[in-house]
Amino acid sequence: MILAVDIGNSNIVLGGIQEDRIAFEARLRTDPTKTSDEYCIDIKMLLDVYGFKRGDVEGAIISSVVPQVLNSIKTAIKKLTGKTALVVGPGLKTGLNIRVENPSQTGADLVVGSVAALRAHEPPLIVIDMGTATTISVLDETGAMIGGCICPGVKISLDALTDRTALLPGLQLDQPRKAIGRNTIDCMRSGIMLGNACMLDGMIRRMEEELGQKTTVVITGGIAKFIAPLCKTEMIYDKDLLLKGLAFLYRENVKD
Repeated sequence: MILAVDIGNSNIVLGGIQEDRIAFEARLRTDPTKTSDEYCIDIKMLLDVYGFKRGDVEGAIISSVVPQVLNSIKTAIKKLTGKTALVVGPGLKTGLNIRVENPSQTGADLVVGSVAALRAHEPPLIVIDMGTATTISVLDETGAMIGGCICPGVKISLDALTDRTALLPGLQLDQPRKAIGRNTIDCMRSGIMLGNACMLDGMIRRMEEELGQKTTVVITGGIAKFIAPLCKTEMIYDKDLLLKGLAFLYRENVKD
């Protein structure tokens, strides 16, 4: 089994990959204050919960946007399994042509999502990842990553709205009934949920205009399941996109 780990700003997603099947998927809270020993215990407990032993792990691969957590997780995996995890970054073969001004600054999660999307769909592609931030990556008709955009995530917007406005209450990510809210909660829900859906629709339209052609839109991330159904643009929702990409990159980099 391959242990695939995606370290995000808010959550760490761990997946156990057996051949092309995701045997389990779990989440941990991203905590820069935790030691490698604490993460080692967390990962061991998750393996136990899903019926696996440390000896079942034949290899591991990590993508991370939180450098201070990356080293702790990498060390934890080494302590637990004896395996040195691959890390998505310089030196790892991805096969992705990154045509931006500074390719070294491209986030590992963007690379992994783009690689996974290209394996499943023909370019041109727009790949959306809705987590702490909402990222949009554009792949042209040759499959090259040519750029994209980064937007505040849904929860960042929600937290900013409720933290900075004393009279506005907290809010659950429920689907709004109408765009025109008739009370405070409905107005907030419309602004946050439909506002983000309209942002995606508008950005996709503008990006396709700049490309001069229609694209296939793939969306993933913990918030995507709430927003994608509200969009008018046709999208392919793939909640396991990053785990699939990590598994593929592992196989590509360890094969003889």
